[in-house]
Amino acid sequence: MVGKPIYGWLPPDLRLPLAAGLAATLLHALANPHYGFFRDELYFIICGRHPALGYVDQPPLTPLLAAFSQSFGSSLFLLRLIPAICAGLAAFISCLFAAELGGGIFAQLLTAIVVTLAPVLTANETRLTPDMLEIPLWPLAALLVLRIVKGASPRLWLVVGTVVGVAAWSKYSVAFFVAAVVTGLLFSRHRRLLATSSFAAGCAIGFAIILPNFIWQVAHGFPMLQVLHNDNGQFIVTGPPFLLQQILIMNPALSTVWIVGLIFLARSEQTRWLATAYVVLIATMAALDAKNYYPAAIYPYLIAAGAVAIERVTRFPARAAIAAAALAVSIPAVPFVLPVLPLQNYIAYQNAVGRALHVDFGLPDDRRPDVPIQYYADMLGWPQLVSSVAGVYDSLPPQERAHAAVFASNFGEASAIDVYGAAFGLPHAISGNNNFWLWGPRRYSGNTVIEVNADPAQARRYFKHVQVAAIFTNAHGMPYESDVPILVCNGIREPLAKLWPRLRVYGYALRTTADNWTWNAQ
Repeated sequence: MVGKPIYGWLPPDLRLPLAAGLAATLLHALANPHYGFFRDELYFIICGRHPALGYVDQPPLTPLLAAFSQSFGSSLFLLRLIPAICAGLAAFISCLFAAELGGGIFAQLLTAIVVTLAPVLTANETRLTPDMLEIPLWPLAALLVLRIVKGASPRLWLVVGTVVGVAAWSKYSVAFFVAAVVTGLLFSRHRRLLATSSFAAGCAIGFAIILPNFIWQVAHGFPMLQVLHNDNGQFIVTGPPFLLQQILIMNPALSTVWIVGLIFLARSEQTRWLATAYVVLIATMAALDAKNYYPAAIYPYLIAAGAVAIERVTRFPARAAIAAAALAVSIPAVPFVLPVLPLQNYIAYQNAVGRALHVDFGLPDDRRPDVPIQYYADMLGWPQLVSSVAGVYDSLPPQERAHAAVFASNFGEASAIDVYGAAFGLPHAISGNNNFWLWGPRRYSGNTVIEVNADPAQARRYFKHVQVAAIFTNAHGMPYESDVPILVCNGIREPLAKLWPRLRVYGYALRTTADNWTWNAQ
């Protein structure tokens, strides 16, 4: 007698989505934990170790998850297991979306392949970032609303509100997605669904979830708005129009699937609001000069729709060829978004691809062939930088070392010192950048300060004695983290506590060393 399959207890309509989700999780769990902590990941860990209802530049969920992952000691694997799980959830929910639209095995399989391997979606699930939770939560919210449109209980709005509230605790950009979906419904015959008590209750739940963080932002003068204002224009790169950028970051070949899905959704009265939501979101993001990856979480449901449309017009031989082609066109981009290659092999691969495509992957002021793209470069060199700082700290006379402060020019350097510094006997870092500014100058007078990544000429405006004690070189780092001067500064001209309000820098744009100590000092 043949035994029952181990998956026999699962409902048939969940077997493929679960398999896709587990496969995506396993892929990321094996591929993600390499090279080292990204600068933002270090920052999230430190923020999470200062539990709060909000932070200068983000809601609290990502930092709290980051700190929790390090509860048993430093572990890149455990940190990046969180985005790996999010990748699995994204594949699972996207397959459910395809099934909701009438898709069968092929549609769900194609959905899983594209959602898991589309470059921008893969990248957002490789590192721990606020974006990682958006990739599964936006399509989940859209799936629940679709079920309401199709006649499910209006009480599902309560679940939608919960999902949106959780997403807002990860990243505020979900507000643009919600606005786009509501606009799509308003311009459809389903607008009556927005005039129900259940919809109002769902909105109340979502607002109640994010309210504590909103109060925190109000109490601190909306620092997130200041971050956005200060960084306005800093990250905009002259290039193709926003919509064309969407095609490129999703892989031009794989973009065929979501474009077909957009058309498929627009042709049906029942789903046209989903297509409208995409158009509204992209138009809004383009008008606001948003970063091109901000709307990435909307693509899973478009991909699911495209896979269903393709399934309806194809049969087995063509379907097999399409699935194989989707895998084949995805593979060349994988090393750029998953750290699957040893570093030197990756750099050689990056340079070879650059030569073949006549593409320069470096910044305009960084043509070094041994530097990987910023996505990886900012994972490299942090322990070595902290070791150099510790060497300078240990060289101080005991009477100076006892009250010396370590001032880092940006949140990445400060976070690295706090994450790795304990092993070297370093004190906690201080910095004027983002949440570090809120934590203040601690107990330090500022009479002896080790400045990391500051220009000596600028430092002499604030200290009587300035010495370049070391230069840290990061062969694979970005320009702003290579040839980093480490200064010993004595005799501060003005008490640090008095100077502190003028050292505040809310923003992500990283300046050169000539600006560091005095970004905002007047």
